[in-house]
Amino acid sequence: MTDRLVRQFAFLNEADRLKSVNRANVLMDGSRPENTAEHSWHLGLWALVMADLAPEVDLARVIAMLALHDLPEIDCGDHPIHLEHDADHVLRVEQEAARRIFGLLPDDLGMEFLDLWHEFEASQTTEAQFAKRLDHSQPIFQVLMAESPLPDHLQVARDNLASGRAARFSHEWPEVHALASDWLAGQPGADLPDLRARLAFLAEADRLKTVMRATTLVDGSRAENSGEHSWHLALYALTLADQAGPGVDVARVMQMLILHDLVEIDVGDVPIHSANGNAHGSAETQAAESAAADRIFGLLPNDLSRKLRALWDEFEAAETPDAIFAKSLDRVQPVMANLMSGGGTWITYQVTIEQLESRVGAKVARGAPQLWPWVRAQAAGFFG
Repeated sequence: MTDRLVRQFAFLNEADRLKSVNRANVLMDGSRPENTAEHSWHLGLWALVMADLAPEVDLARVIAMLALHDLPEIDCGDHPIHLEHDADHVLRVEQEAARRIFGLLPDDLGMEFLDLWHEFEASQTTEAQFAKRLDHSQPIFQVLMAESPLPDHLQVARDNLASGRAARFSHEWPEVHALASDWLAGQPGADLPDLRARLAFLAEADRLKTVMRATTLVDGSRAENSGEHSWHLALYALTLADQAGPGVDVARVMQMLILHDLVEIDVGDVPIHSANGNAHGSAETQAAESAAADRIFGLLPNDLSRKLRALWDEFEAAETPDAIFAKSLDRVQPVMANLMSGGGTWITYQVTIEQLESRVGAKVARGAPQLWPWVRAQAAGFFG
C-alpha cells in the first residue's frame, strides 16, 4: 500500500502543474488567460449541466475523461485552434507525454487512465464524442458571454463555427450552433429558455476561477483558485478511489467535488487554519453559503437546479458515504500542497500538529481511514 500511495501522490502532485499551463482564451471578466486545469474543471461542470440532454451517455466516463484529457499539456502546452500546427508532431508529443504522466501511477491505474485518454482522443465512443462536443463548445461561449469579448477572439469563434471543428454542431447540436451564430451576428437568437438558463449558470460559474484560496500551488508560485482546486479534487477522487469505504460511488463523489465550492463565488474562501478559521463551519457562514447556493443553482432550469442543489446539500451535510469520502479528499489535497511547497499555510498560520489532527485528520480518517496514517506520517517530518 505504501508504494502504491507514493505513486498515486506522485501523479497527483505532478498534475498540479496543469494549473500553470495557460490557454489562448481568457476568463469571462477579461482579467487573465484561463489555465488548463480550471478549463478542465469547467468542462466537468458543463458535463453535469448538459448530461440530461444526452441520456444515452455514461456521465461518469465523460467526467473522468474530461478530468484527464488535457494532462499531456503539462509537457506539450496548449495548441490554439487558430494557429497552424503540425498535427502529426502534436499527436506524437502528446502520446509521449501521456505515457510519461500516466506512467507515474501504479500500473493498473496508469493503464486505465491512459485508455480513457486514448478513448477521448479517438472520439469514437458515444462518451468521447459527447466530451469532445463540450470541449469544443466551452471556449466559444467563454468568448460570447464574456463581459467585453476581444475582437480577435470573436473572429476565432466565428471561423470555428463556420468552417472549423465546431461547424459540425450545425447537425450535432443545432440549437447551440444557431444560438452562437446569431449572437456573433448581433442577433438575439431563438427563444430557448432552457438552454439559455444552462449557459447563464455556466457563465456565472466562471467567476469561481477568480476566487483565491490560502493554499498555494505545489511549487509555491502563487495562490490556488477554487476552480482549479475543484478540478484537482475530482482527480483525487478518481485516483484514490481505492481508499473509499464500502458503498461509496466515486462518480457521485467527483460530481460533488466539481460543485462543492461554487458558493464561494459569493462568500469567498474561509481558510480553516486562519485567525478566522472558526468561521469555516459557523452558523453565519453556513447561512451565507446556503443563500449563495439558492442564487447560483437557482439560475438553472427547475429540475436540474433541484438535482444539483441536492448534491451540494449532501456534500455539506457530510452524512452519506459519498459525502464523507468527498470531505476527506477536500482536507487531504491542501496537506499535500503544503508539504510540497515547504509548509504553505502551516507556516502562514503557525499551525501545530495538534491543530492539524483536529481540523484535518479527523475528517480524513472518517472518510479514508487507511489514508490518514500515511498522510500524517508525511506531515510529521514538517512538525518535527
